[in-house]
Order: sequence, then structure tokens, then C-alpha cells
Amino acid sequence: MAEGEEDEFERIGRYFAPLAGAGGLGLLDDAALVECGPGQRLVMTADAMVAGVHYLPEDPPDLVARKLLRVNLSDLAAMGARPLHYLLTTALPAGLGSAWIADFARGLGEDQQQFGVALLGGDSVATTGPAVLSLTAIGEVAAGMEIRRSGARPGDIVWVSGTIGDAYLGLGVLRGSYPKLAAEHRGALIARYRLPEPRVTLGPALCGIAHAMIDVSDGLLADLGHICETSGLAAIVELGSLPLSAAARAAAALEPGIAARLAGGGDDYELLFTAPAAANSAIGALGSRLGVAISAIGRIEAGAGVRLVDGDGHEVAVEAAGYRHF
Repeated sequence: MAEGEEDEFERIGRYFAPLAGAGGLGLLDDAALVECGPGQRLVMTADAMVAGVHYLPEDPPDLVARKLLRVNLSDLAAMGARPLHYLLTTALPAGLGSAWIADFARGLGEDQQQFGVALLGGDSVATTGPAVLSLTAIGEVAAGMEIRRSGARPGDIVWVSGTIGDAYLGLGVLRGSYPKLAAEHRGALIARYRLPEPRVTLGPALCGIAHAMIDVSDGLLADLGHICETSGLAAIVELGSLPLSAAARAAAALEPGIAARLAGGGDDYELLFTAPAAANSAIGALGSRLGVAISAIGRIEAGAGVRLVDGDGHEVAVEAAGYRHF
């Protein structure tokens, strides 16, 4: 270790111990203690992010930290769970330096306050490769009320929160695409890529309403395909019903035909769910109460696979339904 560098325990004590919740025991023990309330089930999820793969190396470290936490909170929301705690493992190259780590920890602290979660522990190691960040989030849901992917039923309406395709476009902007877009639109798309909005309030509110749910991480069509596969059913998505932001509509005006690609773009972290038609009014009222746009985009039917169709019901060809990890 070079002179002036912090060892593992000094780093943990300086940057991460202040983020620890009560169950984390000051990050001084080998494990954490977690209480689970009566009639509740713990819900756990884990995601990893690799520099140059899941985020750009030049992305601000506080936003990298917040995205890492938020994509996991989105997974909890997709099961209807309320977030509680998280575990963090970092494999960082020495070249990042203490300033990067300090900003990373600051970003975590900001989102801990916003979402009411706390750090329980984890691990910190060095690597000669790119930075690898792994976070495990823990939440709770009333026993039997969790929303799984496998519950879709024929005749269900397919819904999605927010807008889709913004993160896909934001990554494109960061890579030099869409130079003719107005500055405010470029900024909005970049923000959606770097800082998704996990629907931590909407998810639990859909317990008892939604039959099946998933968050849009790999791409709307691909993730709806996961629901269809586990439910043993098919889905039709109407291209004209896809909710697009003003910035995405501006990009589509510059590049006709891009709307179909947005249906396969990932990193939106919106909630995609199915529910019976009888719940339409309740879903509309819920969206109004929470201030979240929720759009009906298709339906579930017998069969297999997901089809994207135009206004005349003709199938629209899609280059890629979503991101493939391998």
C-alpha cells in the first residue's frame, strides 16, 4: 500500500460506516441483524454494474452510486415490496482515488435519505480490471401479497408507468448521437439514463391489483416476454400507445422509425404490469393520486411471445427486443 493510501478498514470507516443503519452494527461485525415484522416476507435482489458496460467511466461517481441503488430498489418495487436495507460490495481499481469514493458515498447518502434505506454491510476489494459494483437490496411485503412475473391471465391489460426509451436515447446522446436535438432535450435524456426513478411507491400500491409485474431493465418487449414466458401466455403491444417523453418525441421526429427501437431499449426502470380490465379505473385513480403517468399499451392473450403492432394491427419488425447480457 502506497504512503497516504487508506486500507480497507480505514476506507469503510471513513466513507461507508456513516451510511450504516441500526442493523449494520456500525459495520464492525461480520454480519448484520435484520428484523422481519409479523406477517411480512423479506424480498431480496442483487444487481451488479461494471464500468464501461453498465455505466460510462466518465459518469459522475455520485450518480453511479445512486443508479446502482435505484436499479435494485426498482426490482423490489416490481414485487410490490417496500425497501428497507442494502448490502454493498465494491471491487475498485486503485486509480479511482479517494475523491471518487467520497463522491460515490455521498451519492449513496443522498438516496438513502430520499428512499428511507440504510447500509447493512458488504465487502470492499481491489482489482486491476474495471470497477465492479454489486448491491443487494432487501425489502418487505405482506405475506401472500407479492407480485410475481408468472401471474398474468388471458384478457389482462398491459400497463407501463412513466415513459419508455429515454435511457436508450440518453446513452446515445452521451455517445454523440442526436446532435441536432435541443439542449434541454439532450439534458433530459442523459438524466434519465444516469438517474432512473424507481417506482417505490407505485409498486406496493399495486399489490392486490396487478396480476404480474416486472421492471423495464432489459427493454420493454424483452421484459414483457419474461412475463409471458413464466405465465405461459402471449402479449400484443400497440406501437402507438407507447408513452414517449417530449424529448423522445423530438428524437423520433429527427429519426423516423425509431419508436419501434425504443420498445427494445433498456434502463428505463419503469414498472410493466398486467391487470384485469375491471381494474382500469382503480389504476387510473392510483396514477392520479401518486402523480405517476400509467399507460395501457396492450393486452395478454393465449399463445406465446410478444408482438408489436401498428395502428392497423400489422406486426412491426423489431431489430432487438432488448439487451442481452451474454
